[in-house]
Amino acid sequence: MKKQVPVLKNQNYDVDISDLTYQGMGVAKIDDFPIFIENALPTENVTMKVIKVKKNFAFGKVVRINKKSADRVELVDKAYTQTGIAPLQHLKYDAQLKFKQHLIEVDFDKLKLDVEVNPTIGMDDPTHYRNKAQIPVRMVNGQLQTGFYRKHSHDLVPIEDFYIQDPEIDKAVVVVRDLLRKFRVQPYDEEHNKGVIRNIMVRRGHYSHEMMIVLITRTEKLPSSGEIVAEITKMLPEVKSIVQNVNPQRTNALMGKENKVLAGQSTIEDTLLGLKFDISASSFYQVNPVQTEKLYELATKKADLSADDTVIDAYCGIGTISLSMAKVAKMVYGVEILPEAVEDAKKNAKINGLTNVMFVSGKAEDQMAKWQEDGLKPDVITVDPPRKGLEGSLIESVVKMQPKRVVYVSCNPATLARDVKLFTEQGYHVNQPIQPVDQFPQTVHVESVTVLERQPS
Repeated sequence: MKKQVPVLKNQNYDVDISDLTYQGMGVAKIDDFPIFIENALPTENVTMKVIKVKKNFAFGKVVRINKKSADRVELVDKAYTQTGIAPLQHLKYDAQLKFKQHLIEVDFDKLKLDVEVNPTIGMDDPTHYRNKAQIPVRMVNGQLQTGFYRKHSHDLVPIEDFYIQDPEIDKAVVVVRDLLRKFRVQPYDEEHNKGVIRNIMVRRGHYSHEMMIVLITRTEKLPSSGEIVAEITKMLPEVKSIVQNVNPQRTNALMGKENKVLAGQSTIEDTLLGLKFDISASSFYQVNPVQTEKLYELATKKADLSADDTVIDAYCGIGTISLSMAKVAKMVYGVEILPEAVEDAKKNAKINGLTNVMFVSGKAEDQMAKWQEDGLKPDVITVDPPRKGLEGSLIESVVKMQPKRVVYVSCNPATLARDVKLFTEQGYHVNQPIQPVDQFPQTVHVESVTVLERQPS
């Protein structure tokens, strides 16, 4: 017999909120049927309206808060919730840090893995931290606008102050937007794949204050580019690089393959843990420099390196972790799938005068197998994979190489827990607490450092 769903769409219900999901939504239950509600916190009682009903759960929106959580703070701007820029802005910062610790605990509990999770390392100022912005440009009500998409849609919400971005970046976006309006550059029209300017990307060095502006266009030609470049240079003295990236494809991918330098250099420079890094338009470089230093310092410290140690850094990017570890270890080998990131990594090693590093381009799992065949014996392997976590074949290669320690920098607690389980089945154990670091305040994302040690057989 078909189970009766206990709620109706567009009806209001009074509910108690019992939990927060990993997406930061409040959870209420009616007859054991879960309803997920944005902008609702545990311990609250709210009147909510059901907006979508599925077979096993529903979504609701808050109509009125009847009993407030002690952890609630006033919204800075509801646009930050609508667009998903700051989905936790209604939650006190110390409660955000506890929530992130709890997220990791929950994923390990699900797999019956007994680990300890330390309190999350937070920021003194959990706002205006991002050193990079990627802002869509669209026509809204007949005017070129910059802002962010409403969640689950491609409707642009015009925004000038992004709350979690470096304020100098926000100012630069407005300057560029106004110049695009002045020179009547046509914004991209997704529906018909027409128009010129798709996105504005801005990077700013946290320590160097060097700024890069990338104009991402659909077309090879950027009308009035000479005048636009001249005015950007005049109005934004920090700008050291202006690049046009051409992306003619009908795609959700942000950037195309072609970068043309319109003014200045092709890179800007910044410092991380006392090391200099050259950052290009396409470089992957962590967006929260203050917390990245804490994260990488932790990873290096927990690797417990000595001057005789050999390290492999899988997913090395432009060499940020590799070079930090190369200051201590005997030799560091880095592998990264993006050839241009490997070129950057080699350049960064040179800039910092580090000769005990070697970078190769390739899939981490293939290269690890190759190194293993060549008889390379690392003491420590560090991994910093994308959200999908590690491939099973990579874990196998790591285990075959028998390093003393594996340092796992994770941006997704669910795949971290899954991978740790695979490692524990093959003789590696987590003997010290996992350390979460809040790289993305006001959002639901959490980074962490986990150390797996080989158990003596």
